[in-house]
Amino acid sequence: MTWKVLAAGKPALDFARLGVEEYSRRLGGCSKFEIHFVKTGPRLAERMGGLAKGCFRILLDERGRQFSSRAFASEIQNLQNRSISRCALMIGASDGWDDAARTEADMLWSLGPQTLQHELALLVALEQLYRAESILAGSPYHRD
Repeated sequence: MTWKVLAAGKPALDFARLGVEEYSRRLGGCSKFEIHFVKTGPRLAERMGGLAKGCFRILLDERGRQFSSRAFASEIQNLQNRSISRCALMIGASDGWDDAARTEADMLWSLGPQTLQHELALLVALEQLYRAESILAGSPYHRD
């Protein structure tokens, strides 16, 4: 799977920046992976949509589906089985997504019922993406 992660703004918090760097490095070692930090502001969804062209679009959104780690890995496997090879994971700004962006998405994914600061949400999403790729590769990273 080729992953294109599109995140609103660069992480400013040190722990988030370091975590994003770590999981970006790990993901790059097990799949085709790139991350783009998109300037926040008006038309953010439009700019991200242009970068996600040709990809299956997954929006991180509080209204989305929640998955266990194994179920998320299975969902990625299902996408691959449908010959989907390019996914864009889109993490919006602190105000979230509007209805138009949600409508254009192929999938809405929620990390859980709690609200997370968006830099922390980016870090958690990257870790879960790495965990899912590790599960699919048979790596011992995930333990049940």
